[in-house]
Amino acid sequence: MIRSMTAFARAEADTELGALAWELRSVNHRYLEVSLRLPEELRALEPVVRERVGRALGRGKVDCSLRYRPAADTNAPLQLDPEVVERVGRACAEISAQLGQIQPLNPLELLRWPGVQRDTERDLTPLAEAAGGLLDQALNELRATREREGAQIHALLTSRCATMEDLVAAERARLPQVRARLRDKLGARLAELQAQVDQDRLEQELVFLAQKMDVDEELDRLEGHIAEVRRVLERPEPVGRRLDFLMQEFNREANTLGSKSADADTTGTAVELKVLIEQMREQVQNVE
Repeated sequence: MIRSMTAFARAEADTELGALAWELRSVNHRYLEVSLRLPEELRALEPVVRERVGRALGRGKVDCSLRYRPAADTNAPLQLDPEVVERVGRACAEISAQLGQIQPLNPLELLRWPGVQRDTERDLTPLAEAAGGLLDQALNELRATREREGAQIHALLTSRCATMEDLVAAERARLPQVRARLRDKLGARLAELQAQVDQDRLEQELVFLAQKMDVDEELDRLEGHIAEVRRVLERPEPVGRRLDFLMQEFNREANTLGSKSADADTTGTAVELKVLIEQMREQVQNVE
């Protein structure tokens, strides 16, 4: 099974400590690269997130973003820092002594002063556990999306392989005709020149030209690469890099086939093969 590297997933949940929402985006990349955005309260989750993403995905640039909205706890008692309150009160008294009492100190404004209220220490372990479980849910969705898109790429690559097989088979079937036309063309040229021909030398020249333009080897390799692509597509592990290498090998053989072409039909076959290979290469760039 092959997987695409482009996908998006979102998972959200409400907990007693607040609302959590994961957003995962993955795009093409040569290796696995994970970019994280975590709220300050859950910054310690970073190594856990990286480890889980690494287990779930093989390649791709993955952006992982976690949003956290704390639950409003109206029943929690306010805890004041007496030392801060006293310092702020003294400072206000000094200002009033110097400038005169302009307005009484407002207790609500005092509560908003930094440090007056002590942060209530909370056990964030349940929140971290909930975030981890939600991450697994988002990763499962991301993998499912990548697999669905991978199935479409699998179908396209298989279809292009079948078309290439037909082109290679047709070209192989035409080889005797190409060789016969080559002989006829050379004979007609010699007849035009009305030259005395040494038959042994003519046969040597024909053998030389046939070897120079022989494409049996290229067709054999093309067939082998097609069979290898089919085998690779059924592997369970990430195969994008192997497929990318095979596309390079396809191109090499198609180029050689075109350079050895002895007629317009063979040239046309080489061009059609290169079009198909480019279509496959574009899809392979997105395979994990």
